[in-house]
Amino acid sequence: MIKAIQYFQPLRGGFLKLGAACLLAAGLAGPAYADGAPVRLVVPFPPGGSTDIASRIIQPKLAELLGRTVIVENKPGAATQIASQYVARSKPDGNTLLVSFDSHSINPIVHPDLPYDTFKDFRGIALALRFPLVIAASPTTPGKDLKGFLQAARQSPGKFTYASTGAGSLNYLAIEDLKRRAKVDILHVPFGGGGAAVQAVLGKVVNFTTLSYAALKSHIASGAVKALAVTGTQRLADLPNTPTVAESGFPGYDAYSWIGIFAPSGIPDDAAKTLTQAFQKTLTDKEVKAKLVALGFEVMAEDGASADRYAREQFKRWDTFVKETGISLTN
Repeated sequence: MIKAIQYFQPLRGGFLKLGAACLLAAGLAGPAYADGAPVRLVVPFPPGGSTDIASRIIQPKLAELLGRTVIVENKPGAATQIASQYVARSKPDGNTLLVSFDSHSINPIVHPDLPYDTFKDFRGIALALRFPLVIAASPTTPGKDLKGFLQAARQSPGKFTYASTGAGSLNYLAIEDLKRRAKVDILHVPFGGGGAAVQAVLGKVVNFTTLSYAALKSHIASGAVKALAVTGTQRLADLPNTPTVAESGFPGYDAYSWIGIFAPSGIPDDAAKTLTQAFQKTLTDKEVKAKLVALGFEVMAEDGASADRYAREQFKRWDTFVKETGISLTN
């Protein structure tokens, strides 16, 4: 409480401002923060990806609301397992949080021998964001949109290729789902990450990839790649002429990446509540939300129970898909 009040001392120009600051501090302060240690947002990817970008947009406002230092800490590797295991084994004091990705739900399908239990070793803090993927192709790939490309793909089975971030990743599952609905033969080429997948399209090593708009925005704007379709239920505001996959002849289709915040499962209720409130206030802040929406993120700002529920729902969806289709989960 002392630290929170000290944080707001620059506002002491009037009793009303100071009173408002004290009320905010009281609303967000909690026993878990008595040690004053920084809050670490552990991102399971290198800097520059969608999860990292979103975390750094959120970071300043979150620190302001908590009245504490917030650090974005990148721990990439092993398909997010390194970061996840690190957080799962951290002290459950609210100081170490996992900024999860869709792989949080998919990893138990791909790797049944994970060194942690996805649904027992974590407690949801917030279901923060979700975002559709953009199917983006090299300019020389036939078709001005997904319908046109699929028509060409049907006429030349096995000729065209797509890059993913690895078998079992969401952008792999999303395209494999589309391939089966469209009854087309397109070759999968796995790469080590989104950056490598984009470079493969730019270099015309493959025909297309499927990544977040944030990762593709500059390349689409420059004309280096063309957007064929969006995997969400609605078109993106920045891409009003790019149809959804559902609009392209596949009603009911959608595929979203998502970002959730998770703590080690033993976190006290009061600390979890404090963090949930802080994340929800941060995500709905006008400036923060505007920055996120501009990059194609859909702000959800839902609570921890919603994060846990959504993680299980996504696991069930893709686990069922894998079992029904028998697709390979190895590169």
